[in-house]
Amino acid sequence: MSGELSDIGNDDRLYVEVVFALPDRQELITVLLEKGATVADAIGQSSIETAFAEWDLGRCSVGIWGRLVERDQLLQQGDRVEIYRPLRIEPRDARRALAAQGRSMGKPGGAVKDRD
Repeated sequence: MSGELSDIGNDDRLYVEVVFALPDRQELITVLLEKGATVADAIGQSSIETAFAEWDLGRCSVGIWGRLVERDQLLQQGDRVEIYRPLRIEPRDARRALAAQGRSMGKPGGAVKDRD
């Protein structure tokens, strides 16, 4: 398969992005796949697992444009396959911890005001 942009009109091929991000680094790789390809195919074709060898990306959740999907999900032209890192802390637990310190997520270091 060629990676030529001139192939974009070919109905048998799909251009798909695969992305994985860390707080200090991200990779976004565009791959050209045959129609009928899956999320797993896109991840494999992208070789993103090589770029993040220290991560077991096979165990991470995946999504398309922010919506969780299974790896056998069929892809469409222009899809963005996202590989999600496990959360260090659940957002609800993070909010509780901040509230206990008198802070909120919206304002770093800000105090929660007393209501009159």
